[in-house]
Amino acid sequence: MHMASVVGAAHAITDPEQMMPYLREMRGLYNGTAALILRPGSTREVADILSIANDAGVSIVPQGGNTGLVGGQIPSPDASEVVLSLARLNSVRSVDAAGGTMIVEAGVTLAEAQAAAERAGRLFPLSLPSEGSCQIGGVLATNAGGTGVLAYGNARALALGLEVVTANGEIWEGLRALKKDNTGYDLRDLFIGSEGTLGIITAATLKLFPRPVETAVALAALPTLEDVATLFRLAEARGAQSLTAFEFMSGFTLELVTRHIPNTRIPLREASPWYVLIEMSSASEGGVIETAMQGMLAEASEKNIISDVVIAGSLAQAQALWKLRESASEAQRHEGGSIKHDVSVPIAHIPEFIAEAGAVVETVCHGARPVVFGHFGDGNVHYNVSQPPGADKAAYLTLWNDMTSAVHDVVARFSGSISAEHGIGQMKRSELARFKSPLEIAMMRKIKDALDPNGILNPGKVL
Repeated sequence: MHMASVVGAAHAITDPEQMMPYLREMRGLYNGTAALILRPGSTREVADILSIANDAGVSIVPQGGNTGLVGGQIPSPDASEVVLSLARLNSVRSVDAAGGTMIVEAGVTLAEAQAAAERAGRLFPLSLPSEGSCQIGGVLATNAGGTGVLAYGNARALALGLEVVTANGEIWEGLRALKKDNTGYDLRDLFIGSEGTLGIITAATLKLFPRPVETAVALAALPTLEDVATLFRLAEARGAQSLTAFEFMSGFTLELVTRHIPNTRIPLREASPWYVLIEMSSASEGGVIETAMQGMLAEASEKNIISDVVIAGSLAQAQALWKLRESASEAQRHEGGSIKHDVSVPIAHIPEFIAEAGAVVETVCHGARPVVFGHFGDGNVHYNVSQPPGADKAAYLTLWNDMTSAVHDVVARFSGSISAEHGIGQMKRSELARFKSPLEIAMMRKIKDALDPNGILNPGKVL
């Protein structure tokens, strides 16, 4: 095959055992086959591959770190597609600390991008549990969110420019470092969040920020979700720009974390229905942030919003508190089957949504257990549902479509979104057609047809 000659025999994988890591989603929900795995080492090689593929009508599935949760990076089962791994495009091309930008290639992991910024005395604030293996290209292709969205925005907000290879093998050199560029259609935003269906991101210009000098982290216990909402409004008012994270977790979620994750404990007197992890940060010294956190929490306690609270007294204690939140997904795996929902609703309606969703879950599967956590400050709820204790996992997972449809109907009643940060991929493709208007779907198809007329880029994903 001509495409293999572009990268050389060492980077054209055909051995079934060596191909396997590229063909299986990490949870095992999606498994595919492929004619070939290609690992290009430059943007030019990506362009040459796509030029050949477009002329020959060969479908290409771009793949980053293979950490996606909706199957967008997995090929179909019919062995007709070629997986294009961006892992070898892993250079940090430049860091401009003074200008607050850096240019990195698509295969650089999120952790490597964070480290490059740190070496320059700056901060790249995007943070995900998979940051050691997820790659910048995939992060941008899915418009990933994470725990810093409240203060810094999602991946889209952190990218100033892109380098993209189009379906026919042309290279768009859009690596601008401008914060203002109002010269026509924003092509960058077409490709961010498009899941590799419109073009392949090969490099990006990313925003950098001042590193926090002081950080305060607290874990608060709250009786009700309405109290969580009240505490958020108070933290937002008192913390203003210093409020960098406001994560919420149900009591059951932290029960699973402390049951299954070693070296975790809730450092509060009694168990509570709800918990909030709050982080405030500042680039200035002087103890202002700790004072602001203490004052805000004292006010919340006086108003009976919180029932108990602990403020981390050291970096190790702060890391221990964050581990409780970051271990939520891992803890679930030990409870059998889990049907996951990554949704968003208006912040004011989160309590109502969770109450209604709980009732709906019970009608679909008696005894199923919602595991609720997420980024309260931006409305992103990870509404995962674990199987009833002792249930058959395989039988429970056959309810996936019924459960998802029921929960998504509740999301729709609150004018929410069925995908807050994970994307559409294969998993939510049919659901997208239910919740987007015919006009929206038609406009999306016109964009797809214009940029990928032969339909070779990640077919069967999103649309």
